[in-house]
Amino acid sequence: MRFEGKVALVTGAGSGIGEATARRFAREGAAVVVNDVNRAGAERVVAAIKGEGGKAMAVPCSITDKAAVDAMIRETVSAFGGLDILVNNAGINRDAMLKKMTEAQWDEVIGVNLKGTFLCAQAGALAMIDRGRGGRIINTSSIGVVGNPGQTNYSASKAGVIGMSRTLALELARHAITVNVVAPGGTETQMLSGVPEEIREGILKKIPLRRFAQPDEIAAVHAFLASDEAAYVTGQVLFVDGGITLGL
Repeated sequence: MRFEGKVALVTGAGSGIGEATARRFAREGAAVVVNDVNRAGAERVVAAIKGEGGKAMAVPCSITDKAAVDAMIRETVSAFGGLDILVNNAGINRDAMLKKMTEAQWDEVIGVNLKGTFLCAQAGALAMIDRGRGGRIINTSSIGVVGNPGQTNYSASKAGVIGMSRTLALELARHAITVNVVAPGGTETQMLSGVPEEIREGILKKIPLRRFAQPDEIAAVHAFLASDEAAYVTGQVLFVDGGITLGL
């Protein structure tokens, strides 16, 4: 029960890593705000948390909409008294080679992955500062920051998250708010399920541990960085990738 009395907000929590993280926090005592652009997914996760005896609330909205994000934070504070932990997990990909990538594909990925993370971090940090008892912000990057053909937009967005997070860590340290980044490798989620089998096999051969991560394994890292045990960790990027970036 490391998070008893704490309030956590997880974006993109209607499935995959976000769902695993929301449920992990709830099992350890946190009141959890489940955000997702998919209302049905968010409400399903909330029902699952409540079914396990936890406390949760769904706030479906697009994190690219500043007014909606600000309203989500206000609703969180109104319902649970404040905000202690923010996990910016929501993200998308719209892959295409450079010569075929459209402006819309670029804008959509940058909008969700980078702008959305900024909007949530900004509003969330202000709520933490107002509460006056510190906090944890955990942003999501990817092994895509090392470069991957067909992912100009995705790689740029995830590299931007790292630079932004390091700056936020410097700015927010005086408020006892830590800011860290988790960069997952291939994880068994809906995003990975759409990858053709021959490509999956090719990726697996490059992973020293010879398997993809399970969402719960990424959630465990989120839980550590959100805990008191990680109070002196800030501005860091933790690759949770089975070792694949060691050879890059």
